[in-house]
Amino acid sequence: MKKYFVLFTTGALGYAALELLWRAYTHWSMMLAGGVCFALISLICKWFAKAPIAVKAIACGIGITAVELGFGALFNLHLGMSVWDYSRQPFNLWGQICPAYSALWVGISLLLIPVAEAINESYDLKAK
Repeated sequence: MKKYFVLFTTGALGYAALELLWRAYTHWSMMLAGGVCFALISLICKWFAKAPIAVKAIACGIGITAVELGFGALFNLHLGMSVWDYSRQPFNLWGQICPAYSALWVGISLLLIPVAEAINESYDLKAK
């Protein structure tokens, strides 16, 4: 449990920082999404342990896009919070996800996979 608390907190704070750099503001729901995404990246690293980093990054990009769709459906479409809107992006789905940001998540995953793997390894060693 401690490992997932560390992963969630790292992801939550990291995602908020990324959004502040990218668009100069964030929303509390994005911290939740970031925490879920980084925990998911960690799991994908375990599930695809022997795969090349490019395969892991694509899987992570798909996973992050799915989280983004879920959070967007809840916070934007259902609750009407208007946290983000990709409706002007080509090939968007309900204004919540689009290929351009999915590609961005793959690229960001390339940077985060080594961090997630280091956290996994650290906690796996402690468990032994």
